[in-house]
Amino acid sequence: MIKLISRRILQGILILIGVSFITFLLSFALPADPARMLAGKSATPETIASIRHELGLDKPMYYQYGRYLWGLLHGDMGRSYAQKTAVTELIKSRLPATIKLTLAGILIELLIAIPLGVMAALHKNRWSDRAVMLLSFLGVSAPQFALGLILLYVFGYKWSILPLGGYGTPAHIVLPALTLGISGAGWYARIIRSSMVEVLGQQYIRTAKAKGISKSRVVLKHALKNAMLPVVSMIGLDIGVFMSGIVVVESVFDWPGIGQLTWQAIQIIDIPVIIGVVTVSAIAIVLGNLLADLIYPVFDPRIKYQ
Repeated sequence: MIKLISRRILQGILILIGVSFITFLLSFALPADPARMLAGKSATPETIASIRHELGLDKPMYYQYGRYLWGLLHGDMGRSYAQKTAVTELIKSRLPATIKLTLAGILIELLIAIPLGVMAALHKNRWSDRAVMLLSFLGVSAPQFALGLILLYVFGYKWSILPLGGYGTPAHIVLPALTLGISGAGWYARIIRSSMVEVLGQQYIRTAKAKGISKSRVVLKHALKNAMLPVVSMIGLDIGVFMSGIVVVESVFDWPGIGQLTWQAIQIIDIPVIIGVVTVSAIAIVLGNLLADLIYPVFDPRIKYQ
């Protein structure tokens, strides 16, 4: 396990360097000028030049990137151009909301997908199987913003049983988490169904049935446990993706997470915030994959830490 974690940390460092460099390069390729956007349309060239000098934008790219890397090694991601606040503090202030939404979204995905996927596998090629596949297709195909707006209209406006948006109470997280859960549950249900069908055809499952073990025990203890391996991989990816900020969902529900911060930074070309969020996203993806690797042996002891 120590070797695995050490290797993943080294890979993560290389990934962070690569991601930060590409993001930095793309930010220089943008046609927009952050100094001009901050100064306003009526600003004089002298004012714009002064802002560029103050922000260090008049320095060569390699100098700016080297300064950013040096600060990153010391936990400093720079300061926001617009808010004049440390990027690290901005991201830290948004992390709790994003973590809560991530965990709630993944939980709802699993609560919906596992029963549907298992039922579809046990009734392969029957009407219930086809119904689950149709529902999963609709869930995957529905745009998140459209699904979120429908949920807002029905449960927030029409029936008025849940808040229309915002953050603060457990009720506020229900609709955004449902939006994420319904969208992702389709993928999970399909994968669980496919994996369960394959596992149920294995010899050890037939042997367990021949020994007289109850069907429910065979399905839950033997089949489902082994069928969950692909799901663990997806959860690791979802942790990385959700932690990087679900821009659409957070915007629809006015959820103050990293996704909303990213959208605000993009609108004003706040490069330090954009690069900081991308860096945190890369860290989240690396940690999500590492977590999946560490959980694998729990479901299948034949898998060793390598």
